[in-house]
Amino acid sequence: MPPAPPGAHALTLPGGTALWLLPQRAVYWPATRTVFVADVHFGKAATFRRAGQPVPHGTTADNLARLDAVLAATGAQHLVFLGDFLHARSGADEPLWAQLLPWRARHAGIRMTLVRGNHDLHAGDPPAAFAMALADEPWRPLANAELLACHHPLAVAEGTVLAGHLHPTVTLYGLARDAARLPCFAFTPGLLVLPAFGAFTGTSSQSIAPQAQRFAVVGDRVAAIRPSGKPD
Repeated sequence: MPPAPPGAHALTLPGGTALWLLPQRAVYWPATRTVFVADVHFGKAATFRRAGQPVPHGTTADNLARLDAVLAATGAQHLVFLGDFLHARSGADEPLWAQLLPWRARHAGIRMTLVRGNHDLHAGDPPAAFAMALADEPWRPLANAELLACHHPLAVAEGTVLAGHLHPTVTLYGLARDAARLPCFAFTPGLLVLPAFGAFTGTSSQSIAPQAQRFAVVGDRVAAIRPSGKPD
């Protein structure tokens, strides 16, 4: 395996597939130079503003900057979105594509694939100019490979599913009776759930199985969490 990107945590799946869990809330599969992210929810802030909600500007630029950081850290040649690329049809307007299309052009040499999620089914597919392949779950990025790409945490007979949808978090407890809730990866045999990538997304600490192994995004690194709720 090549050297780990900064702050990454190694995870080897039961079938032997080696992955890196990245602090940018992404998973890197070095054998195929593929990065997976889930739940970007482009256009969500604009959708809320149209409904009269006072939500922040700049979330699209933040998401794109963090995607740039993932691609730079890994040298990935394939970027896979595990569903909910778009939040809603009302947010997928001209101002959004005025940001997304130039970003795509800067990364024209990188393959991109969207495994459609529940929000994508309502928001619609990206325009052809975005040059993104489209797939329905479960989708196997490589024939005979262990990994399957999904949006929903599906159970499959063989292999390991990479999924999103749940926006998992974990609560860490300090010595001063303080606590911090952080995005995390959640792993059980056959399923790895990614944290939400989007800068403006909800999270849940109740959505993952109690027996799941949790890997928290702690600043600029990913750390395995002991049952006590403290990072290794």
